[in-house]
Amino acid sequence: MIKGETLIFIGIAVVIVGVLLTFLGTALLSSGKNNNREGDDTKVSTGGVILIGPIPIIFGNDKSMITVTILGAIILMVIAYFLFYRGGS
Repeated sequence: MIKGETLIFIGIAVVIVGVLLTFLGTALLSSGKNNNREGDDTKVSTGGVILIGPIPIIFGNDKSMITVTILGAIILMVIAYFLFYRGGS
């Protein structure tokens, strides 16, 4: 079983890494030149999942992105099961 201190450390580390990646991505995008030309067709696909307890709410505007978010939701639910509900005495 994983100790509570370890879970807290992992959570804080994941948040810090997420914030750093957000800043890094923003810096890289703003420093790079704009590669879009007026004649190019650009397609943006979005998708996401919101987990409220065991119930996933999945949304997106492209079938392939919805498939990716469904797989991500399944993986997150399996990880949550093994971290919190599995284990014995």
